[in-house]
Amino acid sequence: MKRRALLAFLPFLPKVALACGRLDPGQILRGRFVQTRTLQGFTRPLISEGHFVLSPGRGLIWRAEKPFAVTTLISSAGIVQLVQGNETLRLPSSRMPMLGQLYDMLGGAMAGDWHALERDFTVARSGEAQAWQVTLTPRHADNAAMPFTAINASGGCLVEAVELLKPGGDADRLRFVDQTLTSGPLDADEAAALAVLTR
Repeated sequence: MKRRALLAFLPFLPKVALACGRLDPGQILRGRFVQTRTLQGFTRPLISEGHFVLSPGRGLIWRAEKPFAVTTLISSAGIVQLVQGNETLRLPSSRMPMLGQLYDMLGGAMAGDWHALERDFTVARSGEAQAWQVTLTPRHADNAAMPFTAINASGGCLVEAVELLKPGGDADRLRFVDQTLTSGPLDADEAAALAVLTR
């Protein structure tokens, strides 16, 4: 049950990366996202919007605001979900070793470290620095920890769009806007949110 819950949350995490350079420790990436989820059997896609904050080495804050307010936190320590400030899910890496592998995979994509992903993915790049595309295809389709059949990303200096294709025809499409990159630090609310992961 917990593994299914984990895989259900993964598509909501942004695959944020730099094409013009990697996101280094101490840098903070903030922005807005619009997610369109297409599910087999549903005539209309599910659309959600919100904000995200990425701090390499510390974690990711993914705050969905519409249609429902849900905060998902992820780091090497695990995943925590909050609804109206109340914890509704906690999956620590110590109890689910596969979570560490998944976090490494996501962290590589978020930091723009395509080379780090070549162990698990075939990476195909095209375009140029200000208008590029990357397609990630899992090397081992039978890997139970890999809930995607392909990941397509595009952007310029930052990732602007990501498409996550899943077995059975489901898909998530993420669009990132109003992104800002600073040298940090996290503000008090952001730091407090990520501290929840280590409680």
